[in-house]
Amino acid sequence: MNALKALHTEQDQAVWLDFVARGFIQEGRLKALVEEDGLRGVTSNPAIFEKAIGASNEYDPALKAAQDAGDSRVIDLYEGLAIADIQAAADVLRPVYEASDGADGYVSLEVSPYLALDTEATLAEARRLHRAVGRDNLMVKVPATPEGLPAIRRLTAEGISINITLLFSQSVYEAVARAFIEGLTELDRNGGDVSRVASVASFFISRIDSAVDKALDEAIARANDPDEKAALEALKGKVAIANAKLAYQSYKQIFAAPEWQALAGKGAKAQRLLWASTGTKNKAYSDVLYVEELIGPNTVNTMPPATMDAFRDHGKVRATIEEDVASARAVMERLARAGIDIEAVARQLVQEGVQLFIDAADKLLGAVADKRAALLGARLDGQTLCLADGLRTEAAKAVEEWRAGGAIRRLWAHDRTVWSGADEDRWLGWLRIVEDELAKAGAYADLGAWVKGRGFTDAVVLGMGGSSLGPEVLAETYGHREGFPRLRILDSTNPDEVRAVEAAVDLASTLFIVASKSGSTLEPNVFRDYFLARMKEVVGDRAGSHFVAITDPGSAMEQAARADKFEKIFHGVPQIGGRYSVLSAFGLVPAAVIGIDVPEFLAAARVMVRSCGPAVPPAHNPGVLLGTALGAAAVTEGRDKVTIIASRPIATFGAWAEQLIAESTGKQGKGLIPIDGEPVDVPAVYGHDRFFVYLRLDGFADAQQDEAVRNLEREGHPVARITLEKAEQLPQEFFRFEMATAVAGAVLGINPFDQPDVEASKVETKKLFAAAEQSGALPPETPLFEDETIALYADPRNAGALPEAAEGLEAGIRAQLARLKDGDYLALLAYLPRNAANQAVLQRARLAVRDARRVATCLEFGPRFLHSTGQAYKGGPDSGVFVQITADPAEDLAIPGRKLGFGTVVAAQARGDFAVLAERGRRALRVHIRGGDVPAGLRRIVAAIEGAVG
Repeated sequence: MNALKALHTEQDQAVWLDFVARGFIQEGRLKALVEEDGLRGVTSNPAIFEKAIGASNEYDPALKAAQDAGDSRVIDLYEGLAIADIQAAADVLRPVYEASDGADGYVSLEVSPYLALDTEATLAEARRLHRAVGRDNLMVKVPATPEGLPAIRRLTAEGISINITLLFSQSVYEAVARAFIEGLTELDRNGGDVSRVASVASFFISRIDSAVDKALDEAIARANDPDEKAALEALKGKVAIANAKLAYQSYKQIFAAPEWQALAGKGAKAQRLLWASTGTKNKAYSDVLYVEELIGPNTVNTMPPATMDAFRDHGKVRATIEEDVASARAVMERLARAGIDIEAVARQLVQEGVQLFIDAADKLLGAVADKRAALLGARLDGQTLCLADGLRTEAAKAVEEWRAGGAIRRLWAHDRTVWSGADEDRWLGWLRIVEDELAKAGAYADLGAWVKGRGFTDAVVLGMGGSSLGPEVLAETYGHREGFPRLRILDSTNPDEVRAVEAAVDLASTLFIVASKSGSTLEPNVFRDYFLARMKEVVGDRAGSHFVAITDPGSAMEQAARADKFEKIFHGVPQIGGRYSVLSAFGLVPAAVIGIDVPEFLAAARVMVRSCGPAVPPAHNPGVLLGTALGAAAVTEGRDKVTIIASRPIATFGAWAEQLIAESTGKQGKGLIPIDGEPVDVPAVYGHDRFFVYLRLDGFADAQQDEAVRNLEREGHPVARITLEKAEQLPQEFFRFEMATAVAGAVLGINPFDQPDVEASKVETKKLFAAAEQSGALPPETPLFEDETIALYADPRNAGALPEAAEGLEAGIRAQLARLKDGDYLALLAYLPRNAANQAVLQRARLAVRDARRVATCLEFGPRFLHSTGQAYKGGPDSGVFVQITADPAEDLAIPGRKLGFGTVVAAQARGDFAVLAERGRRALRVHIRGGDVPAGLRRIVAAIEGAVG
């Protein structure tokens, strides 16, 4: 009989295998161990599965089959593989289980090490795994952490067999044994069958010697007395075995006590000590040391394959566990006198053991994530980061900090300490909105069918910020679909823009979508008032049937919509801020209205949600990788101008991302300044404050963009390349950028979900408009300069910095642009109609400044940017130089129920915006076009800008 088999037949010690792998089971090697060596159990842990799954391709066919059946979460892919292996191993060991009447034949599966410090989560996970495996001979592994102990008792009381892992301390072992007995007592009290529950307490061996030997070496180095050095040297390699032998003595006492004997009389099985970590780590010690010295009745030794082979070959079987117990006590006493506290060592080893399993789990799940990504291929939008060495190092540090701190799991668990510890946990509904909305897909299908049945030719979104920018991307990217209306966006109170929208549609066949989370935002309310009144003039009492509302439950907008008999009301999620709302009703209602297949749209987004999920480690998580790179670039290198380049069919995505990034990160003097709509050019026109993000759509890529981006990379500028196989995969980018922005906010150390300076502008605007309604006009202003077509304005501080402005437009512009420094940006803030002509002429101006001064430039149209980049301009880094452009309207437009028209609204918004810029100490100058001839005024302003930098 070989030595392995003799351990059980001669000494009543069960041999378990600390290893599992699919091929090992399928090829019959596990069964051979059972039949030939008397193997009686199997243990697994994250490190074992990491080697089996991550370091081989034997699981690839199973992964492919799972993915072919539909995309899965990384954690589900891993668990599917692990559970199948555990079930197969349990089935091989089933005869041992039955022959031993449930005493042996177990296979162990560990709860996630990420939950080691969470009792309730451990309980839930253990119960779930117990159900999922569905085998009587499963043991669920629970760590012997302080949080694990109550879970052990409660799971045992529920009749679940538990393997308690990461035991190093005699005192903790005794607490574990008591928890087991208490659990069985409760199970018995509740009428359960205590004979069907087994348990092992896994006492780790070699790790103790590794830790203690290191401490002894340090003590030897400090000692001066040769005898003391020799005494300390003599302890090396002895402590782990001595510790285990004394634990066995505790076992004998605990399970001889009357409390246990009463349970044993009902068929209860004693919790056995299992010797784990029995592979020898120190090559100076025998490779079977931790087997030969710990042989005793009713114990288990779980061995890695190499140790099993070694013991089979040359191990010696004899009862050793109770040999020279007095010497074991003496070893522990000498260790204490040497100043080494075994309990402290044990606590440290538990912490390290949990971390080692977490590290292994990270590697394992990272490998599965990579395999999933490879199987998805082009269905998953690609991402590559081209970073110079210094930034690559800093970004890698940030990624490792996120991994070591479990930050991605904490983020998904709504842990506000990932950020500033304020109220961030209240604003994370966007994380799970895709799954939530998929469950409501039928409502969107019904909406689309109703819209098509009504024969609407046009649909207009009336909203601001997140309520309008997402739908705008959908309208431009997906285009017009037969049988459905064309979608337009109104997010400007400029009377000319309001008139232009009305002129472009047939009111009798138009659907208006009024979108406002709070219901109190000024712009959507005046838009609604105006178009509802106009609709009543056209269709009378049926006007409400041409309106739907999207708003948060119970808002003033919902009340008004009900009062006005809107056809439909869709609710947003209060836990989602506007800029994160595109995958909620605020994006999905417009999507359904224009005929987009909402389930397909959400399924596309879900691919990225799963790629950025809590079980995907940071180094494999595209959202975390992008966010940490953006944050590290800003913090360590001052590269805070996030410049967005995109293929033409998806170019409007930049305006949506611009709002998300700016409003989320620009506060407390920190932030990322997004640059959208600035055509990519040669490296010479850029400073060292840029981070480029290139969204490239296959089949529509621009050769000039490709070459320009390659040149930027060659010159050392950081570039994130994102590739889309088709435009219909753009929903993935909504989620990627949401996650990246949240992560970047954490790196920056701010709350990415509030917008304090946007609110300040709103308050100032409401104050000005209310005063104007009372008095009939906005308060008069004194210009720094004026002539027939232009007037210049500034607050006292800026006026003092710009004495040249009194000389005229050209001098004032020259002085304002002279305030630009390296690392600054210029923002042209135009409270004018956002039409092609105005955009083209102002684009000339911004590019002239960029090329001449090598600074980033922004071109924004008000008031829409107030709900977007306005936050960063006021609350972010003080690196902006602002030229606000306003104009007298050619003709005002009345708002029903109000004394003043849209012209006064937009003027109040511009003044409110400027007032907050001034209050924040920003470098700002307002240029006002007088007389209503906007094209002529713009030409003059642009000429002044070009002259100033030419």
